Amino acid sequence: MTLYDYLASLWRTAIPLIVGALGTWLAHAGIGIDSTVLSAWLGSAFAAAYYALFRLAEQHAGAAWGWLLGLARPPAYTKPAPAVKSV
Repeated sequence: MTLYDYLASLWRTAIPLIVGALGTWLAHAGIGIDSTVLSAWLGSAFAAAYYALFRLAEQHAGAAWGWLLGLARPPAYTKPAPAVKSV
């Protein structure tokens, strides 16, 4: 895996978490949820749903949907060469 692929995978993980945090903040501000635990669960659920929705859209409707995850193309993972055993 190249440095770009590694950084792309981190970025594509961070964007849904940021969106989830924003969703939690909006839910807390608008609905008046008293429980912090409930807010955290709602934020996590929203982030997971956001990621799943746009990952599927990227896969089936086109790579441009990947921008909503932070980058327009997913990282490419290559299979490493088999290790050579010394005798």
